[in-house]
Amino acid sequence: MTKHAHDWLARWAYFTPEKMFLREHKSDRSWSFGEFNLAAEHCARHLHGDLGLKKGQRLGIYSKNRMEYFLLYFAAIKLGLIVVPLNFRLTPAEMDILIQDADPSVLYFEAEYEKQIGQLTTLSKSCRNLNIDSLSELLEPKKDSVEVELPPVEITQNDLVMILYTSGTTGLPKGAMISHKMLFWNAVNTGLRLDINSSDHTQAFSPLFHTGGWNVLFTPFLHHGASHTILESFDPEVILDLIEKEKSTILFGVPTMLQMLMDSPRFEQTDLSSIRYAIVGGAPMPIPLIEVWHKRGIPIRQGYGLTEVGPNCFSLNQDAAIRKQGSIGFPNFYMDARIVNETGVEMGVNEPGELCLNSPVVTPGYWNKPVETSTSITDGWFHTGDMARKDEDGYFYIVDRKKNMFISGGENVYPAEIEALLVQHPEIKEAAVIGIPDEKWGEVGKAFIVGPRKFEIDEIKAYCLGSLAKYKIPKEVLMIEALPLNDSGKLDRKKLIEMHKQQKEKTT
Repeated sequence: MTKHAHDWLARWAYFTPEKMFLREHKSDRSWSFGEFNLAAEHCARHLHGDLGLKKGQRLGIYSKNRMEYFLLYFAAIKLGLIVVPLNFRLTPAEMDILIQDADPSVLYFEAEYEKQIGQLTTLSKSCRNLNIDSLSELLEPKKDSVEVELPPVEITQNDLVMILYTSGTTGLPKGAMISHKMLFWNAVNTGLRLDINSSDHTQAFSPLFHTGGWNVLFTPFLHHGASHTILESFDPEVILDLIEKEKSTILFGVPTMLQMLMDSPRFEQTDLSSIRYAIVGGAPMPIPLIEVWHKRGIPIRQGYGLTEVGPNCFSLNQDAAIRKQGSIGFPNFYMDARIVNETGVEMGVNEPGELCLNSPVVTPGYWNKPVETSTSITDGWFHTGDMARKDEDGYFYIVDRKKNMFISGGENVYPAEIEALLVQHPEIKEAAVIGIPDEKWGEVGKAFIVGPRKFEIDEIKAYCLGSLAKYKIPKEVLMIEALPLNDSGKLDRKKLIEMHKQQKEKTT
């Protein structure tokens, strides 16, 4: 039996050892709960016995989705290690900030990122850098199915499972601490709202450096004994094929993904009858897109969440998807929400204010950042930084994004980070970035540049390449004489939006 109550994999291995748990699409291999638990035990013995890892130490993973990634996660659960998923889309310079903060004792990397590993400057000399392929043999079938003896370790609900890095309003990364308590209550909340059961099946393709990759469906499905097929990345053709072949019951994605699925030539011919509904997050879903999916018989359930809380915080029932356009719905079962002004006074109907959340799924804080933690969490309430309103029927709406953040293809992009790089260019006097609509990615960045000469977008892209992840690099540029300021002397981003619209009107 499991060594501690928070090892859900071991629990299911005890109850339903022969039931299919994970399938890897690339190799077409599958593992039952019992088989994968045994593999995780062998991996845990390796991490502890051969590498000397102990409870509380950080285990960095620099890889795309693959079975060895999940193997490390479940081995870490057994030992009380803290997993640190690293964003493989970041440049080495960006990655160095995370490495310095997390200070991993071991860093597993995928072979294609070995060059980037060599460019990191903040890795501790004591940190062991290991190719994740070295773990592949642990996934092979074991002739001996006897439970592996592991060192006794006391795990409580407040112990950390992982550190997930998210950018703050300044654009600087912060490590949200994810505890066993958070995972449990998020699984309960999600299960109640989505009616998850052990017969459910879906595909996992969201990157594992995102909370979505772990906690929108994967850990809630695990808690309920449901199954997954693991994909390296999102591929519309493959997803549609698997939905039909595997009789998937729930589909999760950002609006961009559902748009790409709809655009596929396979969409109209694919049998989608097994899907109860599609879960959509990351950005509001356009009504025309909702209607297309509804015509195919797939209800759309939109929601709202964030890494630091849940992340499954709100859910809009599919019946209200069009009637309550733009709403994030109601708070999930074990979630309290309120909208307040700057002094903490609760706002009235349709009055905008900051959305604050209180729940067992609120993070204990940010790793190594007590000041940011105390600023974000007061008396158990997490201040999201998002402006919201509540209508006369009790439905919640997000009025404005976190400060100036925009979302490109499901990725959070903070203008301050891009602006800081742009103004380092010797011929750029001032710079500002906003998110503008984009048919494929939802939003992309547009840079407003003040300087002695004209910059073309290709030059801006070339300058940013190597210093910023590609999704952060602006896709448009506009030269202006001076940045617009408001009455208090701060950058007026609303005027930038107006300037963008005026430019579009002139060119159309």
